[in-house]
This record gives sequence, structure tokens and C-alpha cells, in this order.
Amino acid sequence: MQRAQDGDQRAYRLVLRALVPVVRVRVRRRIFDDVLAEDVVQEVLMTLHRLRHTYDPALPLMPWVSAIVSARSVDALRRQGRSRGREINREETLDGAIDPVAAAAFEAIGAERELAGMLNLLPERQRQMIEMVKLQEMSLDAAAQESRLSVSAVKSLLHRAIVRLREHGKQTHG
Repeated sequence: MQRAQDGDQRAYRLVLRALVPVVRVRVRRRIFDDVLAEDVVQEVLMTLHRLRHTYDPALPLMPWVSAIVSARSVDALRRQGRSRGREINREETLDGAIDPVAAAAFEAIGAERELAGMLNLLPERQRQMIEMVKLQEMSLDAAAQESRLSVSAVKSLLHRAIVRLREHGKQTHG
């Protein structure tokens, strides 16, 4: 390790190759999750690289490495514990955690946008008849009076609008 501290790249590679299996075993003694254990092994190796200048060659190497393994393992377990306390990873749990009022509001907004998009496909008169009769629930007579059309003209406009919307629905939704 002293040669690695002095800048000998070959010695540094040899030290790392020798340490990786030992570090991996020591990490797996503390962490049972394979993915998290590999992350900790990588963190230990990065810490060894970053702090290699602090190692005193007069002292044994393994206690220094073990202290780093211990610190990185504890850090990882603390992070994991904190994230488990705050995060929801399962879909069914997430569905229950969503505010039902907010979810209904988002669905309503989506439906309104879709409806507005579909109504924009219609000519002005057909769109007005759909709005009056279907959305505002006006009677055919009231819609005819409001638009100054006959009842049969209102029915015809409604029929053509509905046919056009059905055709659009078949094209877009199959």
C-alpha cells in the first residue's frame, strides 16, 4: 500500500485486486441485500481511493480497511432505513395513499380536456346542439328556441354530430 501511496499504479491495482474479495466478504456480513451490498463495496473502494493518503504504512492495513467497510455499511443501512420510512414502493400501497378527492379531480380534468377536444372536431352548429341538449340537458324545444331552429333541424344536427363523434371514436379507439 505504501508503494501505491507513492504513485505506483501497478502496486495500487494489486492492492485493490487483493482487497476487493475481502471487502466484499466483510460487507456481506453486515448487509444481506445483494444489490445494496455491491453498492457498498463500490463506495468502500471509492473511499479507499479518496482516503489512501491518510493510511499510515507503519500500521496494519486491514483495521483501516475494516473501519471504512464498517462506516460505509452503516451509512448505507441508515440511508435504506430512512428511505423505507418515507418511500412507498408498491403500486397497491401507492394507490391507497393517493388522495381520492385529488384523483377524482385529475380524472375530471382529463375527461373535460378529452371532451373539449372531441367537441372541437364538430362544426359550430353541431357543437352547440351537443352542448345544449347533451351537456346542459336542455329539451329539444328549448334548444330549438334558443338557437332559432326547428326541432327537426336540432334533431338532425344532433344526429350528424353523434355520427361524427362515433366515427372519430372508432378511428382513435378502435
